[in-house]
Amino acid sequence: MIKRMIFMLAVLIAVVSVIGFVKFQQIQAAIAQSKSFQPPPTAVTTIVASEVRWETTLRAIGTATSVHGVTVSADLPGIVESISFESGKWIKAGDELVRLDTKQERAQLEAAQAERELARLSLERMQGLREKGVVSQAELDAADAKFKTAEAQMGQIRAAIERKTIRAPFDGILGIRQVNLGQYLAAGDPVVPLQSLDPIYVVFSVPQQNLGQVGVGTTIDVVIEGSDVETRGRVTAVDSVVDEATRNVKVQATLANPEGRLRPGMFVEAHVADDNAAAVIAVPASAISYAPYGDSVFVVSDLEGPQGSTYRGVRQQFVKLGGARGDQVAVVSGLAPGTEIVTSGVFKLRNGAPVVVNNDVQPANDPAPKPEES
Repeated sequence: MIKRMIFMLAVLIAVVSVIGFVKFQQIQAAIAQSKSFQPPPTAVTTIVASEVRWETTLRAIGTATSVHGVTVSADLPGIVESISFESGKWIKAGDELVRLDTKQERAQLEAAQAERELARLSLERMQGLREKGVVSQAELDAADAKFKTAEAQMGQIRAAIERKTIRAPFDGILGIRQVNLGQYLAAGDPVVPLQSLDPIYVVFSVPQQNLGQVGVGTTIDVVIEGSDVETRGRVTAVDSVVDEATRNVKVQATLANPEGRLRPGMFVEAHVADDNAAAVIAVPASAISYAPYGDSVFVVSDLEGPQGSTYRGVRQQFVKLGGARGDQVAVVSGLAPGTEIVTSGVFKLRNGAPVVVNNDVQPANDPAPKPEES
């Protein structure tokens, strides 16, 4: 019985050993096969990197503001007697906008004229009596002062009447009317906005490190948001202080605006070109693999496989990027001219991955693209 058990145990051990050996051989063969496995190549597009002269353009968001812009308001209180303008129309300096009721002031003017006439006659009478020595010099001086006071009173009333005729202070375009006939206006109540549009200001901010690129007289191009219309102007003022919160400096440019395309408050984009062009490698933006630890491109070259054979593969190359324009990004360092790099499909690649190049369809690589018509 004991011998049989020992025999059976020995047989079991032998069977387990054989199975373990077979499995060990299978695992070793699988490892060897995986080491020699070469994944299928990934289809990519490529370009040969070339050096170009890259003009740096500083872009900033700005706002259009009028050279002269006010809300015309009532100077004195009164009731609106007539309105001589239409909303949204061009108007010249001095044109009448609103006339307030002046019946009371005109009545006061007639009374003041009568007082002045009486004071004039009294003065002339005093002058004749003074020549005869009937009245004293003091009485003559009092009559003269009374005449001058009456004249001043008339001038004051005339000025009040004139101030109740509200006129345009400068040439410009009117906004929406804010008064109606018969409406009572208190001093300072708004009548209508008035903006001067030609020329017009554009105010934008630039980082303090780019302040040397922008100075009085610098040419800028302004593009209206949502439009391809570009207007050229010149910088006319740079703020004397730097904003402590943003470390930006405000810049004011003046632009001709004869057709009134730019309106105060419009959102615009200001472009300031740097004349000092630098030599960089311009590549499509789709060629860049962005990552927190660094930006890179994939360089196509002949690589050596595990079995010593040569294949077309990619090598990851870290680069330092500059500015962007259109579909292109400037590579400042890390890439040499003449290097073939992948321009599409970079998200599928890893270091050493095999590739097959198919350039039948290339990604966009235009430095100044325009939207296609639908």
